Amino acid sequence: MQTLFFVLAAVLYAACAFLPARHARLIAGGTALAWLLHGAALYVDAIVPGALRVGFAIMLSAAMWISVAAYWIENRNLSLDGLRMLVLPVAVLTLILQLIFPGSVVSLAGKSVWYGWHIAVAILAYSSLTIAAFHAVLMSLQDSRLHTRGTAVRSMWYVQAIDQLPALMTMEKLLFRLIAIGFSLLTLTLVSGIVFSEQVFGKPLQWDHKSVFALLSWLLFGALLAGRAWRGWRGKTALRFTLAGFTTLLLAYVGSRFVLEAILHRTLV
Repeated sequence: MQTLFFVLAAVLYAACAFLPARHARLIAGGTALAWLLHGAALYVDAIVPGALRVGFAIMLSAAMWISVAAYWIENRNLSLDGLRMLVLPVAVLTLILQLIFPGSVVSLAGKSVWYGWHIAVAILAYSSLTIAAFHAVLMSLQDSRLHTRGTAVRSMWYVQAIDQLPALMTMEKLLFRLIAIGFSLLTLTLVSGIVFSEQVFGKPLQWDHKSVFALLSWLLFGALLAGRAWRGWRGKTALRFTLAGFTTLLLAYVGSRFVLEAILHRTLV
């Protein structure tokens, strides 16, 4: 049943990713169904009686699950059809990775209630900033399209999708809204990890590479929001900071887990 959820969700995501935009209702319904199946697959895979399964693939899959929801909701108000052509194929990839790299089981016995909340907030932070990174990539493509309009082949599916996006100013407002939400959640994640380290993890705070990368990402996103408020940062500066902050955050957890699980074949938390 678990494998069936994965397969059906991946097939539906892939179908919805490449359906023509004129089938808007079919795409919306198919994406919603795929999202529900994806959520069921995540729940069955990650929630183990008295324990929790963690790993880089599960983290990526959970982030994309929330990212798909964010895309679906925003697309109800604005035409963000181009975003589905980025988000949904990546969601398919994370489902495949989750099957290949199932992660490791961590017992919750003796763990503080803060442990579960810390993980939940961390996933929400990763997810918000993941969708912000996709948004930034899409804005970069949109900006390039504005400078090459008339020379690109209009029949190409991604060119047509980009042409249907809202104005760059509107896209930029959405980007900073996502970053502000993600930054707030990332702040809560860091605070819970630092202040309540012994209660959450059962050991004093350790400044390992994961903590350093997470803090560096927080500083990059914080600098971007401050620059936006006080210096009016926007455009390419905002896109560079967004992608740099996301890449650093990716290395903080997902990158380190990938090295442990896929390369070193270790299952440490």
